[in-house]
Amino acid sequence: MDDDERQEVGKTFHELVNMTPAELEKWLASDQSHSAGQHKDGGESTGHASGCRIVEILRTKKGDLSDDDYLHMRKVVGYIRRHQAQRPDGDVRDTTWRHSLMNWGHDPLS
Repeated sequence: MDDDERQEVGKTFHELVNMTPAELEKWLASDQSHSAGQHKDGGESTGHASGCRIVEILRTKKGDLSDDDYLHMRKVVGYIRRHQAQRPDGDVRDTTWRHSLMNWGHDPLS
């Protein structure tokens, strides 16, 4: 990934990930977070694992981010954009849709 791609991915990632590392960690510790998303073999959901990785990325200095970090950031951007397009009608405060997005660092109500 070249510098221009890194810059664009980083910019979009930080626009869409609107939860602070502390907010995201608190959310990830909740029962609602653990129950949202797709679980493989009854283990941790894909979104929950991603949320833990996002916390690490948010706490890493820009110059210390690896290509793998930027690839994950690109994955996060894609997930959030796709999921936002599937917003259900009505109040989304206590929905699996919102909880899943929050696992990926985006609270649609913020």
